[in-house]
Amino acid sequence: MRTKSALVLAATAVVVLALGLEFGMGPREKSYDTSGGTLVFPDLTGRLATAVEIDIVHAGRTLKIARKTTDPSAVWGIVDHNAYPAQASKVRELLTGLTELRYDEPRTSEAAEYPRLGVEDPSAKGSDSTLVRVLDASGPIAQLIVGHQRTSATGNGQTLYVRRPNEVQAWLADGALPVSADVMEWLNRDLVNIPADEIEGVTVDRGGQKLVFARKDKTLTLTDPAEHPKLDEYKLEDIGRGLENLSLEDVRPAPAPGNALGKAVFTTRDGTSVTVDVSKAGPAVWATFAAQGKHADALGKLKGWAYEIGSWKEKALVPTLDDLKAAVPAASSAPIQMPGHVPMPTQMPVPMPAPPPAPAAPK
Repeated sequence: MRTKSALVLAATAVVVLALGLEFGMGPREKSYDTSGGTLVFPDLTGRLATAVEIDIVHAGRTLKIARKTTDPSAVWGIVDHNAYPAQASKVRELLTGLTELRYDEPRTSEAAEYPRLGVEDPSAKGSDSTLVRVLDASGPIAQLIVGHQRTSATGNGQTLYVRRPNEVQAWLADGALPVSADVMEWLNRDLVNIPADEIEGVTVDRGGQKLVFARKDKTLTLTDPAEHPKLDEYKLEDIGRGLENLSLEDVRPAPAPGNALGKAVFTTRDGTSVTVDVSKAGPAVWATFAAQGKHADALGKLKGWAYEIGSWKEKALVPTLDDLKAAVPAASSAPIQMPGHVPMPTQMPVPMPAPPPAPAAPK
């Protein structure tokens, strides 16, 4: 009888324990294989096809990169920059890095030691850690607190400290992740790069003044107005380089802010023309672009956007005639000499000492 009662109690205990685990005597956490060499996110590769958002949280700011659909051709864009395209290679590097990240060895589980590794709470004041989240339509599919990164001890790769949110154990992991929350590191900053020797002509219209430049004997020359003061050759060269290695400082949907300064039309050897409208808002110089001709499609990505460019580009894109004038030589300080005039010495000659008296003749 006692044996039967004991069996009943044991069975009841098993059922109660099972119910407690299932329905919440305590929170259930998914267990992960964290042995050395195992993937941090073993099932992530197959789930990235459904990812639609990447969040990078650091020092009180959040960078959001998103795409509207899960179509593989969909562009990842910077959310707070009106979905302007992010660098595709950098997005790919981050996502691939997460799928390849592997545990190396456990480090601290003491919260007081987290700052030393850079894996403290990212929302804490003065925190140096970075939280990375990848989300699909249902929520996060991968999230990780990323700390300090360094070259591995063997010098053959990269390692970094990581910790899962809501877990106490910090780890050293093998891999590298681009996790900067600085938007400028994610924007594709390259706009146009047309070498100076490809530019055959430039027409500038600013404030009602029109300047026409044409290449003659490999040199860009002002042809209209034909009568003009002597121009600085280096400033003329800058006009030819106006579209060379042009990059953005910021971007926003067109139209450009501020007041219009003028317009420049660059014509290339192959007949492509690039029109640049330049505006100024405070000290910032902004430009919009339109292209026609053989290579217009390659510049189509610029359509619909206004770009802040370096302020030094203003005089290369929409110069005035006064901007191009050669410097007037400084007046000479040398005295003017009249014909036949012998200048007086600037310093009186030093008199030579008198020779000693001759010795007296012998008597």
